[in-house]
Amino acid sequence: MNNTKLTVSHAPFWHDGDSLFQKNINYILALLPAAIFGILHFGAPALGVMALSLSCAMLWEVIINKISRQPLTIADLDAAVIGLLFGMMLPAVTPWWLIVVGTFVAVFMGKVIFGGTGASPFNPTLLGMAVLMMSWKMFFDFNTAYVNYDFSFVALAPLEAVKVQGASAAQLFPLGDLLMGREVGAAGATFGLGIIIGGIYLLVRGYTRWELAVSFIAGILVTAFLFNIASPQNYAGPLFHLFSGYTLLGALFLITDSASSPVNRIPMLIYGFMGGFMIILMRNVGSYADGTILAILLMNVVNPLLDKIRPAALGKDMSNA
Repeated sequence: MNNTKLTVSHAPFWHDGDSLFQKNINYILALLPAAIFGILHFGAPALGVMALSLSCAMLWEVIINKISRQPLTIADLDAAVIGLLFGMMLPAVTPWWLIVVGTFVAVFMGKVIFGGTGASPFNPTLLGMAVLMMSWKMFFDFNTAYVNYDFSFVALAPLEAVKVQGASAAQLFPLGDLLMGREVGAAGATFGLGIIIGGIYLLVRGYTRWELAVSFIAGILVTAFLFNIASPQNYAGPLFHLFSGYTLLGALFLITDSASSPVNRIPMLIYGFMGGFMIILMRNVGSYADGTILAILLMNVVNPLLDKIRPAALGKDMSNA
């Protein structure tokens, strides 16, 4: 027997030849429509938040690589995607120190501490956001954050109506306005049409799985519909939920994270649908107006259990007679 050394890396083991750099470049391109729209609507503060978030995430990765004496991984742009997504989910008036702390949590606790790219059981961006929301919840009250902000358009505050006046939500907050980003929200998460265009681009290029996005949206629509028909006066309709808050960003960019989501079709469908179900449950019954961040993180936790649902091995239970 020879002394051949075999080196096995983490999944995925089969891919189409694209590098991690190419994948992340395409993710950044897909995020640009919503990010640019956010800058145009919220102005220079939104640009500052996203730029600081992206640069801090990449800088934290370099520092951690140096301290741990690991090869530099900044060139794969994974930290850049984490930072850009993180910045897009923050209010345009977020203080600089909150961005520095949040990106450190996202890169170190959400990625590096678990072994780097592809090894984290949690979506790094969502983990960083969750820590900030739990620690400094007041900064994520968009109505308060923008109280003195001079918008160049008539801004809506839809998430405040999630639990009240459900039947009139469609009248108070037209879906066209929500789709076109005329609402109070995160710097890069309000332009629904741009997020949809970017998400479809990733699906067509094969960088994300349609099973996760479609089942997630189905979970939101079905659950919101059931709540709405049970009590139309108290719960908003399904389309209102789909186009408000972080929902579209969650459906097309967050729930589809390859490291923290299942790899088999049936688990993916269950994973996505339950994620959408949990969001509506948190919005209508829980204490958080949005719920997207915590709902997807909760599904990250149960992902290993869902991934045990696998098709029967080829030839299993077949008779040899």
